[in-house]
Amino acid sequence: PYASADWDGERLAIGPGAAKGDAPDQDDTEALWRIYFENIFNPARLKVKAMQKEMPKKYWRNLPEASLIPDMIAGADKAAKDMIAKMPTTPAPHHAKVQARHWPKQPAEAPEDDADTIPELREVAKGCHRCPLWRDATQTVFGEGPDNAKVIFVGEQPGDQEDLAGKPFVGPAGKVFDAILDDAGVDRQKVYVTNAVKHFKFEPRGKRRIHSKPNSGEIQACRWWIDQEFELIKPNLAVALGATAAMSLLGKAIPVTKMRGQVIEREDGLRVFITIHPSFILRIRESADKEAERERFLQDMKLVKRLMAA
Repeated sequence: PYASADWDGERLAIGPGAAKGDAPDQDDTEALWRIYFENIFNPARLKVKAMQKEMPKKYWRNLPEASLIPDMIAGADKAAKDMIAKMPTTPAPHHAKVQARHWPKQPAEAPEDDADTIPELREVAKGCHRCPLWRDATQTVFGEGPDNAKVIFVGEQPGDQEDLAGKPFVGPAGKVFDAILDDAGVDRQKVYVTNAVKHFKFEPRGKRRIHSKPNSGEIQACRWWIDQEFELIKPNLAVALGATAAMSLLGKAIPVTKMRGQVIEREDGLRVFITIHPSFILRIRESADKEAERERFLQDMKLVKRLMAA
């Protein structure tokens, strides 16, 4: 190199080029970088071939994190499953005060209490400002289905395609859901589907919008709409698809993987069936594991069909 930079902790000095041997053997900040690198790693998005195409192994010797990569790749599948099984993110204790200061509660554009039917409630929900998610979302994605449905399926939140279409369960996970309901003998046209959170929460990355899990404050803010849907439809069964839906319906976090297949009766008598969200099936890489999980979800839906008739 034709120049060098030296930092002694107080002063930055620019000098002439130095030989490689003049550099310190180890940078004290590399340990911090490796900790950061481990914590931002998203195992669900790992693509080893694409990574090595962009950064061939011959260059890894210059990377402080290179020593971590083999173990992170080896543990990616388990880490992805653990990540999916985690409970919804709980905001910091001061979250509510900060939210109230920056985003004070605003009433919907129409009087909420005036909605006596699902179509009226859907129209009112278009103006929902109960939490900040409406600011970046395209539109409110309300529930759909007959207003006399015996069962309401509750998902997490709209995805990218649902946000654009304004309809729930029309993306990849929705297609998996529809196919398995059909295999289970459940008429999709006779059930009501909705989400615990009605606006799409995401993180922009380039031209893509990456799903971001709702926190407990956002789930609570949207629970009013869920309660109104159940009040108007009066189903005899609810199906919680994943941890976010379970928190919305039961008011607390529960371990979905442990309680899957169980029916919990609320104080108001509503039966809540616990299972995974169909998006979990899509995230499984191994075809045999994916097929096994699909079969398990199919058995869950067959049990739901029996519960609907009870």
